Amino acid sequence: MSAPRPDVDQERTFFGHPRGLKTLFTTELWERFSYYGMRAILLLYLTDQAHGLGLGQSLGEAVVSIYGASVYLLSVLGGLLADRVVGARKTVLYGGAVIVAGHLCLALPANGTAYLGIALVAVGTGLLKPNVSAMVGTLYEAGDERRDSAFSIFYLGINLGSFSAPFVVGFLRREFGFHVAFAAAAVGMTLALVAYVLGRRTLHGRGDTPPNPLTAEDRPTMLKVTGAVAALLLAVFAWSAWRSGGLGPKPVVDAISYLCFLAPIAYFTMLLRSPLVTPRERRQVRAYIPLFVAAMLFFMVFEQAATTLTTFAADRTALELFGLSISPEFFQSVNPFTIIVLAPVFAVVWIRLGDRGPGIGQKFATGLLLAGISFAVMSVASAVTGDGLASPLWLVLVYVIQTLGELFLSPVGLAATTVLAPKAFLSQMMALWFLAPAAGQAITAQLVQATENTSDTAYFGGLAAVTTVFALALYFLSPWIRRHTDPRTSSSTEVSAR
Repeated sequence: MSAPRPDVDQERTFFGHPRGLKTLFTTELWERFSYYGMRAILLLYLTDQAHGLGLGQSLGEAVVSIYGASVYLLSVLGGLLADRVVGARKTVLYGGAVIVAGHLCLALPANGTAYLGIALVAVGTGLLKPNVSAMVGTLYEAGDERRDSAFSIFYLGINLGSFSAPFVVGFLRREFGFHVAFAAAAVGMTLALVAYVLGRRTLHGRGDTPPNPLTAEDRPTMLKVTGAVAALLLAVFAWSAWRSGGLGPKPVVDAISYLCFLAPIAYFTMLLRSPLVTPRERRQVRAYIPLFVAAMLFFMVFEQAATTLTTFAADRTALELFGLSISPEFFQSVNPFTIIVLAPVFAVVWIRLGDRGPGIGQKFATGLLLAGISFAVMSVASAVTGDGLASPLWLVLVYVIQTLGELFLSPVGLAATTVLAPKAFLSQMMALWFLAPAAGQAITAQLVQATENTSDTAYFGGLAAVTTVFALALYFLSPWIRRHTDPRTSSSTEVSAR
């Protein structure tokens, strides 16, 4: 008879889920408050000529996109530290401390510390983000039907934080300036750390030890790999600076873009060739590739909330809704508000449908199709508005459509990643998932510069067409994806080999 689990009596104490989910839910809520609070005003700060850094509009959008890409690119480092060195729990703790330092740098009334603050927030979030999500997955045994529901609840925590942040930070920006607003983000991250430390016992040791610890025999290879990666980084940045004619924001944007494109290729190659990956796991990784591409294109559209959609809100939208004055930051709260309303509905629907529901590929395809439709709406809004100011209801509609797409793709993607991850690469597989928004935002960083003189109608319409075509292709691939990702198709021999 197997020994009882130490937390068995607490398995159904948080909406029918383990208490550890509450700890991770609260931590992520406040961390997302800090992240989205900063993101809501970052473009406005970068392009403000009087009180910010005074960058041009397209370069400012590119910097914000590449900042977002860097956050997810650095999740590779977070996954590596968690899997091989210190475990997920400590990596989250260290990342949170670095994020607080970054927000404090931005809060200082000196523009000279701004880029340091942005860099620190990116590094800290890269350490924290993949490991919190991966720890949610470890709360459940393989085949537990609550997993999709758990990630939907976890996603609700994310959006409670991101809903309130634009209102709070936007108010502080208007009343007291950018630096006080950035200080509010530091407070949010501090609260996240407090919740995480106080709730440690509810995790029952999950994430305390790395699943694939670095051994003495591994260290020479790791040092060689680290040196090679460092040399590659230096070469990419040097080449970008040479192409741009010197140092500055643009060569940094270009260099990080190239890295965001190279990283997922390297990761998939490593996973497919690793001797630690079983044949069944290798088939699952191959089936994961079209899902990754779909997620990359989805986030290319979705993450433009902080760039092109913020520009449209600030410059081309009438900032009055139902007789009330609104700020450009307001629109970034529409998405999390819609998530808060609909996430519980989706969680219940997926549980009720069970095996009768759409497969992973169909959910991803639907999410991507909705993203394409949202930009088609943006193209129509731009064409109808002409040289005037658009009704704010256009942007509200766009965000609602994107949110529906997000609910089909993003929490499902998080859950699928933890299920399909090779055992030896759980946190690193989650890092790979976060490379999808990194690559998507890297595409945006290049697009906004290359299409600087293109009309909004053509820009949004072109991206709508590309995403729609790929969504339709993914519908056709869905049966193949389902065959290769359904755990019930695995033999008992393959499972025991793990």
